[in-house]
Amino acid sequence: MSNRVKKFFTPGKILAIVAAFCALLIVVSFFSDRLVTPLRGAVSQVIIPIQRGMNGIGIGVVNRENEKRNIEDLQEENRELKDTIALLEEENKQLKHDTKDLDSLKKLYEIDKKYSSYPKTGATIIGTTSQNWNTSFVIDKGSNNGIKPDMNVVSDEGLVGMISEVHANYSIVSTVIGDNSFVSAMDEATGDHCTVRGDISMMDGGFVSLERIKQDANINDGDSIVTSAISSKYLQGILIGYAKDVKQDGNGLTKSGHLVPAVDFEHLQKVLVITQLKEFDNPETQKEGEEGETQESGET
Repeated sequence: MSNRVKKFFTPGKILAIVAAFCALLIVVSFFSDRLVTPLRGAVSQVIIPIQRGMNGIGIGVVNRENEKRNIEDLQEENRELKDTIALLEEENKQLKHDTKDLDSLKKLYEIDKKYSSYPKTGATIIGTTSQNWNTSFVIDKGSNNGIKPDMNVVSDEGLVGMISEVHANYSIVSTVIGDNSFVSAMDEATGDHCTVRGDISMMDGGFVSLERIKQDANINDGDSIVTSAISSKYLQGILIGYAKDVKQDGNGLTKSGHLVPAVDFEHLQKVLVITQLKEFDNPETQKEGEEGETQESGET
């Protein structure tokens, strides 16, 4: 019996029966709502909760999709913001670097105006030749740029040193605070003479030696010390530094002290090379300067 029922109620026949029943309900509904209304209420009790559940599921799925899409959009926006921040940080670094270079160039321009009577060329420090940066360093200009030995090197603050060695594309600068450095100098205000000598024992303290000051010379703490006319290699009037701790020597004939260099050698990056070499109109003055420097260099 059951096999016969199964064979009779096939899916196609069931679908046909349901369709016929629905059609019958439609036809009846045209003629009487009394018959359909109870059925409609019964169906509503079943269908509406199901419909609400399906709507809830659908809304949940849509909301999750929207949330997922929003999260992906936020993540993409976050990546774009990070890229923008990285770009802005790089641009900011470049602007700071450019500003620093501009400040250096402005300072060099000021020193160029200060020593306008001397021809000069700018150079950048590209390395050092020893463990102590302050003793000597390498610049990116050489004989191909007209650089020659004994040319004076200055910064925006004052005297740096002198060209001691020249190659085609680079040169070596020996600084005024190096252990073997000697400069014939004078007080800028009074013209009283003295000598500035590099001293490695004072280098860590930021000083060099100020020596050979005559007993009656008017050189006091804080005075500006510049290169003198009797120097055999340094051009006249370039600021070297400032006198400090000037005291009478034990011999009672001379005074000495310290000199605070005008140049900040620790942060030096760009310099100006004065391309004019020192020349003397008076041979006797030249001889005096050379003898003084030779004598002082021997003492060091």
